[in-house]
Amino acid sequence: MTTAVKNLLIELFVEELPPKALKKLGEAFAAVLVDSLKAQGLVGEGAQATAIATPRRLGLHLTDVAPKAADRAVQQKLMPVAVALTAEGQATPALLKKLASVGADASVLPQLKRLPDESGKGKTEALFLDQLVPGATLAEGLQKALDESLAKLPIPKVMTYQLKDGWTDVKFVRPAHGIVALHGADLVAVSALGLQSGRTTRGHRFEASAPELTIESADSYAAQMREQGAVIAGFAERRAEIARQLQAAAGGLTPIDDEDLLDEVTALVERPHVLACQFEPEFLAVPQECLILTMKANQKYFPLLDAAGKLTNHFLVVSAISPADASAVVQGNERVVRPRLADAKFFFDQDRKKSLAERVPGLAKVVYHGKLGTQGERVERVRAIAKAIAGMLGTAGLAADADQAALLAKADLLTDMVGEFPELQGIMGGYYARHDGLSEAVAFAVEDHYKPRFAGDTLPRNEAGLVVALADKLETLVGLFGIGQLPTGDKDPFALRRHALGVVRMLSESPLTRQLRLDEVIAAAVPAFGRLIEDPSAKLIDFVFDRVAVSWRDVYTAQEVDAVLAMRPLRLAEVTKRLEAVRAFAALPEAASLAAANKRIGNILKKSETAVDARIDAALLQEAAEQQLAAALDGVAPKADALFQQGEYAASLRELAALKAPVDAFFDGVMVNAEDPALRANRLGLLKTLHEAMNRVADLSRLAS
Repeated sequence: MTTAVKNLLIELFVEELPPKALKKLGEAFAAVLVDSLKAQGLVGEGAQATAIATPRRLGLHLTDVAPKAADRAVQQKLMPVAVALTAEGQATPALLKKLASVGADASVLPQLKRLPDESGKGKTEALFLDQLVPGATLAEGLQKALDESLAKLPIPKVMTYQLKDGWTDVKFVRPAHGIVALHGADLVAVSALGLQSGRTTRGHRFEASAPELTIESADSYAAQMREQGAVIAGFAERRAEIARQLQAAAGGLTPIDDEDLLDEVTALVERPHVLACQFEPEFLAVPQECLILTMKANQKYFPLLDAAGKLTNHFLVVSAISPADASAVVQGNERVVRPRLADAKFFFDQDRKKSLAERVPGLAKVVYHGKLGTQGERVERVRAIAKAIAGMLGTAGLAADADQAALLAKADLLTDMVGEFPELQGIMGGYYARHDGLSEAVAFAVEDHYKPRFAGDTLPRNEAGLVVALADKLETLVGLFGIGQLPTGDKDPFALRRHALGVVRMLSESPLTRQLRLDEVIAAAVPAFGRLIEDPSAKLIDFVFDRVAVSWRDVYTAQEVDAVLAMRPLRLAEVTKRLEAVRAFAALPEAASLAAANKRIGNILKKSETAVDARIDAALLQEAAEQQLAAALDGVAPKADALFQQGEYAASLRELAALKAPVDAFFDGVMVNAEDPALRANRLGLLKTLHEAMNRVADLSRLAS
């Protein structure tokens, strides 16, 4: 690549982009541009890329871009020799036509190379032409990159609009009005969306110093946009500035931590100005989750919390303008939020006029699923499953609390507050349960029964909550699997993968439920459906183990995870200990040899024409190597098994290290498939016994490379 590199700027000026999509649009636009320019040899690997994304622009600032890519030597296959040349070695018309298509003629015939045709597995020869391909100019390369980037942009919804000629239709996320393309201070001629590139753009809609800005160079862009255009063009820079201003304006309080809200607000303003506002303290009588949600979802405000995490009557607004006197903006936002909070208070007051228990019969009129009935029928199934799980745990009083919580858990679906804010289901149920005078145990269980709602969420806080949450997720999984409603590809409309991970976490992490087996809790859920479903236990267990595998492959190697899960440890709380044990075993010097031997043993046993029993007749052990292996196994296996039964998985696997030498000697000196049927059966029995002893914690053959 030529050394005359300069920095590149590309900006596409458009009408207001959808805020929830802006971050992804900006990242995708810049990433495809960079990848394409690199692929064309116009940019080095060390170049620094800065994505530009504001409500009215997408773009990229990229360092170290060459005006022209270096020429490349390429070897081009023409055609098989048999087709290219006559028997006398002259060029056929087919070859001459091919040469013309690549910009050559018969004069290059002496330069052609006869080489094996790899596509023909070396059995034939083909003619190849060595050429020097000129590198792309920046204008050519940027045009190609821009076309690719626009074609691959993840547009949520395409708009169709007309150009100024009144005839030409263009399809894009929003109407585009200008392109800036500069290499250093030089204009790069490109076109897209019916526009030709230039060096003029527009700044902030209200606060720019002039209607149009002329960009001097790629490197002056950011400063000109900030100083003349009143725009912070970089998404990351603008986001960081908003976060800084939020902290500065909080006045000792803490802005709500919400990364998605911060991204959305960053996508709504081109130059942020954070203002402090407040509302009447009497609204704080409403549950803070309601107030926080209405301020975030409807107004994009940042509520402020005190040191204890309680909502205060103060909030922050990220304004798109910076007036000299901000009081009008502050008062306007305070006036706008007041009716929203009043609505929340009205919903809360109205909902409490009717108890959760009084709402339960109404669930019989709410359809859950066409094949699985109403929410009322679903509640009864959850109650039955919760009762079965509580019976397994045998904790005094647990069954009664779990049953009451399961009965009331879905009742808040019929409240006005949850109707307005579905995200509050469960949470509002907890508040209303307390208002109804129910115990804290039941209120917590109602509130927590959707947990864990997402990756990293906490588990339910009490025993009744754990039982109801587990029952609720099992009801969903068993019911939908039982009617064949399985996830496909990336489509999972009922969030069954998330439900399965919730079951995994509760069976793995909670001291109360980690004693339960996966197959037992699934079996306990099936009878609640009667004849509505086919028993999905086998498919559902496989599905859950797939989720376990996915969740652990970020921490352990695929081999380690596969080795453990091949044994289907149905008490999921054991999986972590087994994985740690396998990792420790894999670090032993004997591990590779034993894993390879274990794989070999498995293959031998699979090929046996008759069923093999794990039995050894000492009288038939003729060779010294098989006698030594049997003796070593007799000493190691009981110790390893005892440690396994105690849950000491790492120690159990360490015991197996002593088998390396006798196993190696056995395979070096003993023929397993002896002609004598009795000897062959005994040796297979020895290997079967060894195989079972080695594969209690995990299938060690999965560790073999």
